[in-house]
Amino acid sequence: METAHRKVKKKIRFADAQGKARSGQQIRIRQTNHAFLFGCGAFDFMPYVVRGRENYKELTDRWLEVFNYATLPFYWGGYEREEGKPDKDGLMKTAQYLKERGVTVKGHPLCWHTVCADWLMKYDNATILKKQLERIEREVTGFKGVIDIWDVINEVVIMPIFDKYDNAITRICKEKGRVGLIKEVFAKAHECNPEATLLLNDFNTSIDYEILIDGCLNAGVPISAIGIQSHQHQGYWGREKLEQVLERFEHFGLPIHFTENTLISGEIMPAHIVDLNDWQVESWPTTPEGEERQAREMEEMYRILFSHPLVQGITTWDFKDGAWLKAPSGVVREDFSRKPSFDMLKKLIKEEWWTDTVITTDENGFAEVEAFKGDYEIGLKDRCVQATLADDTEAEIRI
Repeated sequence: METAHRKVKKKIRFADAQGKARSGQQIRIRQTNHAFLFGCGAFDFMPYVVRGRENYKELTDRWLEVFNYATLPFYWGGYEREEGKPDKDGLMKTAQYLKERGVTVKGHPLCWHTVCADWLMKYDNATILKKQLERIEREVTGFKGVIDIWDVINEVVIMPIFDKYDNAITRICKEKGRVGLIKEVFAKAHECNPEATLLLNDFNTSIDYEILIDGCLNAGVPISAIGIQSHQHQGYWGREKLEQVLERFEHFGLPIHFTENTLISGEIMPAHIVDLNDWQVESWPTTPEGEERQAREMEEMYRILFSHPLVQGITTWDFKDGAWLKAPSGVVREDFSRKPSFDMLKKLIKEEWWTDTVITTDENGFAEVEAFKGDYEIGLKDRCVQATLADDTEAEIRI
């Protein structure tokens, strides 16, 4: 599939520190990171980073073999179990640990009706909204520079009609309306970090989500990217549905992130289940046939998404099997051993879609470079400099 839009093709002049051309020199162009966001849920890092559990080191090191984009949990009910006592320290340590290793970190989510803080229920709607906006200010300001990508609000299509249990956020969404609430929370997040990437995220890919996005954009909501969830416990969407979804959401002209992608390697969840959380099982084993199927389906999906110019990121939701609903949804098994999907992704991301080459400069120090967009080490003999290759404009690198 077409990947030319993922590459730069540029002319670079190589020179020494004084600006003298590096004529007839062999220059190594070695990629160190992708501009594209190849993501994965990073919840598994927290026990290792925060509590120092040694048995997690193998898992976290393996995660870094493939992924460069991490989602960390900011579910209000877990993050701040007792009002005024958020678990900032644990999440900050984990986010910094990832950032130090070249990983881009996203916080998920700032506002959601599920896993909400129970203590909010004692307040009236005006106070709930006030505390929600204060929570956004605290997190977006407090993590600025470490986390600059946020799922601002999650699953709003269903939010005001959600009836499985009463919760504070559904209450204020009923009162404010979907667009009204979205406008409030996005305005606060943007005010606190104008440079942040702010996502609207939903599992609903129907016309209802399109109408909601259209309403938000008409209301001036500063949406940076459209988040699309694709938890496929009941079977792979397939090429036709995937391409239809892309076609329907691309007309907004906004970047698209596939924020929560799940493909399982065991028995498929029955089709009659409406809410995935209702499927409660004692065990859900991975199988050899399922693992091969998962790898095939994941490869096709990644190739389709990587070839689409508006897609900026894909996040595999579970790194390890059993993380959610006991599903065999990871790219490693419960014992941390690699599944075929892990090896397939590593080959795609770090080999097929990766640049490591040697070029030779002409008599004026120029050379043409074709490379995947991202970060690089530029090497000449015993010298090395860091550079980012992001566009086709002519550049000079002194080495």
